Amino acid sequence: MAILFHQSARVVLRRSIQRQPNLLSPHKRQKATAADKSLEKPHQPQLSVEKATGAAKPNDNTPPPFPLPLWQRLGPVSDAFNAYGRTQRKRPWATQVATSLIIYLCGDLAAQKIGGEDYNPWRTLRHLTIGAICSIPAYSWFMYLNRSFNYSSRMLSLATKVTVNQIVFTPVFNSYFFGMQSLLSGDTVLEAWERIKRTVPTSFINSCKLWPAVTAFSFTYIQPQYRALFAGVIAVGWQSYLSWLNQRAANEERLKKSLQTPGI
Repeated sequence: MAILFHQSARVVLRRSIQRQPNLLSPHKRQKATAADKSLEKPHQPQLSVEKATGAAKPNDNTPPPFPLPLWQRLGPVSDAFNAYGRTQRKRPWATQVATSLIIYLCGDLAAQKIGGEDYNPWRTLRHLTIGAICSIPAYSWFMYLNRSFNYSSRMLSLATKVTVNQIVFTPVFNSYFFGMQSLLSGDTVLEAWERIKRTVPTSFINSCKLWPAVTAFSFTYIQPQYRALFAGVIAVGWQSYLSWLNQRAANEERLKKSLQTPGI
């Protein structure tokens, strides 16, 4: 608007001066007339204003911007996730340790609740210790996967990441988990090794039923700063489900033995 007002004022001033021919020389009157013609081009100021402000034309067919994802339109929940992402980018290691402690605490409390046992604080302390120690190595591993195995084919990249994670990370982590559980319970190194041999093959087979899909979904849809949190939520549910399944099998075995016992 300021440009239009300034140019209109110039046109009015020059026209008023042209009405008094004695005030301008013929050369100056000719320049003023040429300037008036340049200023009176149709719609030229309007085009310049639109270019300066970036306003869209009425018949502009530019499609509207895409709506925000669902997780960014949840009000306070979205604010909490955004705050977590900012903290993760500023202090990744401290955030991972705190996240692991919360995840392992929830997992242990859920497992003990489902198992129907009396609460054992030492068991919770073991879980927290294991989670705190492995938090940074696990985070570094998944960041390495995020940077590596990126081929021109997206499907090939995703399949390679999932395969490498399942073959390398899963048995190493399971060995660490069960071995530390045994050692922190007071077992010897040989007893911890026996625990690993008994539990890791079974846990590896069971993990193939869930974690490849979880890893593929995480690398496809979850941003890097939220992957540990997403995997932790799944881990809590997975541990709770295994505990419930184990307790149900134990109850069925006790019921079967009681029915087979004479006199009952």
